[in-house]
Order: sequence, then structure tokens, then C-alpha cells
Amino acid sequence: MIRNFFTVGGWTMASRILGFVRDIMIAAFLGAGPVAEAFLVAFSLPNMFRRFFAEGAFNMAFVPLFSKKLEKGENALGFARDALTALGGLLIFFTLIAQLAMPFLVLAMAAGFAADERLPLAVLYGRIAFPYILFISLAALASGVLNAAGRFAAAAAAPVLLNIVFITALLLADRAGLDMGLTLAWAVPIAGVLQFALVWEAARRAGFPLLPRRPRLTADLRRLAVIAAPAALAGGVVQINLLVGRQVASFFDGAIAWLNYADRLYQLPLGVVGIAVGVVLLPELSRRLAAGDEAAQQASFSRAAEFALLLTLPAAAALVAIPDVLVRGLFERGAFTATDTAPTAAALAVYAAGLPAFVLQKVFQPLFFARENTATPFRYALVALVVNAALAIGLAPLIGWLAAAIGTTGAGWAMAWLLWRGSRPMGRPARADARLVQRLPRIALAALLLGLGLRGGVVLFARSGLDPASPLGLVLVVCTGGLLYLLLLGLTGAARPAEIRAMLGRSRR
Repeated sequence: MIRNFFTVGGWTMASRILGFVRDIMIAAFLGAGPVAEAFLVAFSLPNMFRRFFAEGAFNMAFVPLFSKKLEKGENALGFARDALTALGGLLIFFTLIAQLAMPFLVLAMAAGFAADERLPLAVLYGRIAFPYILFISLAALASGVLNAAGRFAAAAAAPVLLNIVFITALLLADRAGLDMGLTLAWAVPIAGVLQFALVWEAARRAGFPLLPRRPRLTADLRRLAVIAAPAALAGGVVQINLLVGRQVASFFDGAIAWLNYADRLYQLPLGVVGIAVGVVLLPELSRRLAAGDEAAQQASFSRAAEFALLLTLPAAAALVAIPDVLVRGLFERGAFTATDTAPTAAALAVYAAGLPAFVLQKVFQPLFFARENTATPFRYALVALVVNAALAIGLAPLIGWLAAAIGTTGAGWAMAWLLWRGSRPMGRPARADARLVQRLPRIALAALLLGLGLRGGVVLFARSGLDPASPLGLVLVVCTGGLLYLLLLGLTGAARPAEIRAMLGRSRR
């Protein structure tokens, strides 16, 4: 399981690094101006519904059912083909409706666009980009098949294609003098086609040729719909949370772009660690549950939590300690100026404070989904929605756009606490084992000391005449921080020397 974490995490790291290159280029070419904000809102539309339809509700229900069919030797391929047909038909219909309703969808995302040039731009870009949802959702289904079969590489590598296409489009538009916004919008569906082709071929080679067939409402599809319905509602609540933040930000010039750039930075550890844990843990727990092995379920849950926190807590500490250095070094160039750095850094620090909560959600949710329980997380999501709205809307008149980030972080911690409390009745499979209980406080101490060390190190670099936000300075800060954390893990007993050597060996490979 840990090997699979590194497989998914490694490819996700590659995708996120390319994503940083993409975002640095977008920031340099477009800054936080109207074209940038219009494109970011347009691109967020298919991404929002993708999480709602495929990576959210559908896969939460599909992966456990498919994993159990695979474990028991039932007709897993037939079930996958029926699911592909149903999902594809639904999304084609939905895409056509969205084309007609695009002005309303844009205003639902950013009501502040109503009175200026950003609205027609976002509508145009949205209509071009929206078909992405069809291809990426079908790709998510194929990825679920691969993950349940224990093959994680192709599905984890697919997002790399998106960023390669984006970077190519940006370079092409700059060299050829093309309209930057339109070029980026057309890059979105092209990337979706390539991502789907990659995972479909990988599934075919794994023995699962996902071909559509005559639509039919089977008992398995009805069961899938019953399980997916609460998850869809929960996904809708999560997206409403995002909408609340974006609506608050849309009334402040530049805020959507600042929040987006900050989001990209804290999404790196969340993607590398949290998504890797969620992707691998769900089929793992589903198989263990089908086999009735409680000890193995507890071991899988505890190792996933330990792995997640071992890498997430230091990331959160670093992002809270030196957000200004990271934002200035990565984004401050071209159209992204010093006046954009300070607000982006403030949003990053707030998001980072919620990073452990977002990752813990990825650890606890599979406990529910593996038991085909999607209703309980939905109820918790409703509570988180109230927390988010209360903080974002209530604080906006007092502190402005930053209230959107505070609402997101507050809702994240509320959701994590509710999932932890709700998992207690599951008994041993949801309880931390002795090793996790012993190591968690030590990991937290090592992360705290790392944050203090990074802040002090940045001050020392600056006094020595080296700008910590320069390319050389950033490399030194990151390398020094990594070595310091490894040393602190050994000194606090959070990880054994042999385990540290093993992690370094996996990282080199």
C-alpha cells in the first residue's frame, strides 16, 4: 500500500510541478487582470462538475462496488461497461444544457462579473472549455477501474497531460501572437481527450476494454445510483462551499486570482499526499472489508494516517511560516507584481492552516465509502457548509476578501472532526493502532520545530545578503528545510532511521 502511495504521489508531484510552471506562466502573461479571472472561472466550471459527477459521487460509489466484484470474481467488466454507458449518456445531455445556461452558470460562480467585461469573456471561455467534463469524467471512471485492479501509474500520470497541453498552448499563443484567453480555453477539451485516451488504453491492456453497450438499468446500476445519490448531494455541498468563497471574492478586484494562486500552492501537498492516500486507501479497505479482516483494515487505516501526517504537517508548517517567500519567488514576475504578492501570501497562510484537515478527510472518508455509506458524509458536509458560509459571509464586511479563505479552512476542520467522531462506532478498523498513537505527537513536534527553523533560516539568509525568494535562495530554503525535517524526525523518534533511509530511497527512485 505504501508503494502505491509513492506511485500515485510521485506522478501527482510531477503534475503539480508542471502545474506550477503553468500557473507561473499564466501569472506572468495575464497577472490578476480580467482575462485571467474570466478564464479561471470558466475553467473552474467543468472542474467543479467533474468532482461532482465523476471523482466525487460516482467514483465514491463505483470503486467499492467494482472492487468487491473483482475480489469475489463476479462480472466486474460488465458492471464497468454499464456504468460507462450510463455516465457518458448523462454527461452528453448535461453538457448540451450547460452550453445554453452558460451565462447563468458564470454568474452563479461569480456574481461580481455582472457589470463588467469579465462576464462575456467568461461565458465564451466556458462554452469552449465545458466539454472537458465529458472526457475527464469518463477518464475518472477508467481510472477507478485501474485503481481497483491495483494499477495506479497510468491514472496518476494522466493529469500530467493537462499541464503539458496548457504549457504548450501558452508558449504557442505567446510566440504566434494568438489570443491568450481563447488559446487556453481550447486547450482544456483537447487535454481531456488525451487524458481519456491514456487511461482507456491502460484499462484495455489491463484486461478491461471499456466499450459502451446498449443502455439498460440493471440491479447493479440501481444500487450504484442509490449509493451515489447522497455522495452527489455531498459533492454539491462541497461545490457550494467553493461557490460561497468565489462569490465573496468576486466583489473584490483581483481576489479571485489571489485565492487561485494561493490554492495552487497548498494543493501541492494536498494532491501529492491527500489524493494519493484517498485513491489507494478506498479500494484497499473495500477489499479488506469484503474479506472480513478487521486487523488488516486497522493496519491499512493507521499506516495511511501516519503516512499522510508525516508529509502533511511539515508542509503546512512551511506554508504558514514562509508564505511570502514562496509566493514572491514563484509568482512575482511579469504582470504579477509586489502588490499581488502580499494578499496571495496571506491567503496561502490561511489555507495552509487547514491543510492537515483536508488531508485527514481523505483518510477518514474511505472508512465510510468502503461500507457503501455515503449518507453520513453528506450530513457532515451540510454542517461544514453552514460553517463556511457563516465565516465567509459574516467576516467579509469586517476583513474583506480574506474571509473566503478563512471560511474554507474553518469548514475543513469542521468536516474532519465530524468524520473522526462519526467513525468511532466502526470499532477497531477505524481506531489508531499503538504505533500511530505513539508517533503522532512526535510528528507534530518535528513539524512545529521545522516551521520555526524555516522562519529563522529565511531571516539569516536575508541578513547574509542572499534573497531567499531568488531561484538559488528558494532551492537552499527547500533543501535546508527537507534536511532539517529528516533530522528532526530522527531526534524526536517520529520515524526510525531505517524508515527515513527507505523514504529517501523511494524518493530517489
